[in-house]
Amino acid sequence: MTAATLLLPWMSHMRKLRVAVVGAGAAGLCAARHILSRQDTFAPPVVYEQTKQLGGTWVYEEHVGSYDNGLPIHSSMYRNLRTNLPKEVMMFPDFPFDPQLPSFLPHQEVLRYLERYCQSHNITPHIRFETVVEEVKPISPETEAGKVTWEVTSSSGQQGQTTEKFDGIFVCNGHFSDPHWPSIPGLEYFKGMLLHSHSYRHPEPFEGQSVVILGAGASGIDISIELASVNAQVILSHSKPPLSFPLPPEIKQVPPVVQVLEDGTLQFQDGGLARPQVLLLCTGYNFSYPFLNAAELGLRVRDQLIYPLYKFLLPPAFPSLFIVGVCKVICPFPHFHCQVQFALAVLDGSLALPSREEMEEEAKREMERKTGEGVEARHLLKMDSDQWGYYRTLASMGGFSPLPPVTQSLYEEVKRQRERHPLRYRQLNYQLVSDTQWEILELHPESEREGGKGR
Repeated sequence: MTAATLLLPWMSHMRKLRVAVVGAGAAGLCAARHILSRQDTFAPPVVYEQTKQLGGTWVYEEHVGSYDNGLPIHSSMYRNLRTNLPKEVMMFPDFPFDPQLPSFLPHQEVLRYLERYCQSHNITPHIRFETVVEEVKPISPETEAGKVTWEVTSSSGQQGQTTEKFDGIFVCNGHFSDPHWPSIPGLEYFKGMLLHSHSYRHPEPFEGQSVVILGAGASGIDISIELASVNAQVILSHSKPPLSFPLPPEIKQVPPVVQVLEDGTLQFQDGGLARPQVLLLCTGYNFSYPFLNAAELGLRVRDQLIYPLYKFLLPPAFPSLFIVGVCKVICPFPHFHCQVQFALAVLDGSLALPSREEMEEEAKREMERKTGEGVEARHLLKMDSDQWGYYRTLASMGGFSPLPPVTQSLYEEVKRQRERHPLRYRQLNYQLVSDTQWEILELHPESEREGGKGR
């Protein structure tokens, strides 16, 4: 008999577990949906949302800076953003998008999808809007030995400050809201407009201007192409090998910016110089958990890394707190779907975790493996092809259905298309035929893809 089965008779007589969810974006809604589906074990969740509406990063805000209540704007969404994953890969596995929609969606359709998801699972009554979580802290266990109770202190205009107790915490506040400003010597000398992509909304204000974009991730490339469409002269500065796909003639690639000279000139790694009107930093985001005492939880948070997290999800010292979605280069919604179900298996006792020491050692080994492969610290949470084995492990340990193989197959096909045709890959539309097969509905005539099916 396993440790997990020994717990079950005790579980049957206990009160329902109370869980708090911080954030009503996609991850928080996913957590709430699965908690609500297990009413025999869990009380309805309390979902804290600091803004007026659900959706998190998918809520477009035309203005930048702060909300009326003084809090910084959360979303980094820009007006023309379309998904770089097709809806067939992006969806929660148990909740498809409207099949009439194209595969690559404007952000407004993703927000509508989340609103529909929320309505379908009756999540809204459990969301406390315009409520800021000020502190989440573990307190001395009151019942079972080793069981931690959590206190959540929040404030809202209507209720004032309140403190409540919970058995588990899902931290779902995302990691695309606190801009990472790189350390560039002499940056204070730059005389033009300096902004982070967090504050970029649309290309028209930059029409005809000279712009240096630092960073060639998804946002850097997308924004470069947008600016080129309004005749901005774009210098794309990055540390990757030169991008091999064709870019608009208005975009020139150069090595990274290494310093800003006293007269405001940018100097690149190869010695080249530029004096642009705009320096736009597409340099990613920091992890930010102002309501957690990371040291108390045994965690270190720095720049674009948080560790150690067992299975990239929970601090080994406090395995009833789950920080959902910290990994990068993933299929976000399926990722949340797997992490949440794994976490609930931990909370309800059906999954017995290793010891704290074993979990810390596993997390350490994973970081050391990637470091040994030459991965920089700020990229240690990038998953990409590693995500598929990770999801299978979570499903096996957590006792839930794994993702269908078609998700990986189509993800990898779209990745190939994006690398070959960054300006055109969104013109394709896909359809899932089965758990193992997809097909292309409309093949762009210039696509190099041969055939229309993947297995």
